Amino acid sequence: MKNIVFDLGGVVFHRDAKKVRKELIDFFAFIFAAKMPLFWEEYDRGTLTFDEVLDELSRSKGCDRAVAEDYLREALDRQEAVPQTAALIRDLKRAGYRLYVLSNMSREFIDFLRRTEIYGCFDGEVVSCEEGVVKPEPRIYEILLDRFGLDPAETLFIDDRRSNLEAAAAFGIATFHFREPESSCTQLREMLLQKE
Repeated sequence: MKNIVFDLGGVVFHRDAKKVRKELIDFFAFIFAAKMPLFWEEYDRGTLTFDEVLDELSRSKGCDRAVAEDYLREALDRQEAVPQTAALIRDLKRAGYRLYVLSNMSREFIDFLRRTEIYGCFDGEVVSCEEGVVKPEPRIYEILLDRFGLDPAETLFIDDRRSNLEAAAAFGIATFHFREPESSCTQLREMLLQKE
């Protein structure tokens, strides 16, 4: 394996449940649904703006737009690196792996994450809002492979959604289902960093 591709939300970055209020977690519970609401998918695709998403959020949640904006800005500001994944990424980089991002992410969120220290470890990225396509649509995987000349047989994709992994596997990309940071990062270390 030479290339390691990371999803961002829920794998590299999260909102630490111990540091945020329950109301924020409840407001964005839809993020963890098997299928994202269409308006959030379109936000990630780059076809809905921040303001349009606020309209959709206030309508779907039955709250004032100002309340929806407070929640959305807090959700953005509370993004932080998952400590176990950040340590793994640094160690993979030192070991000589090529590291990439393949993520469904809106403009505001990716702009925020790109300013973090750990983001500087990546060699390349494919982000949905800039491509107009979202996982698990096949086109986003084609873009990843073509843009960086990746051999699927030498590429591992790490994501927390099975549907995204299944779509990657259809291209011959190896996959890893990221569940919980401690156990998942331990498994990945054993797979990728254990010496013979």
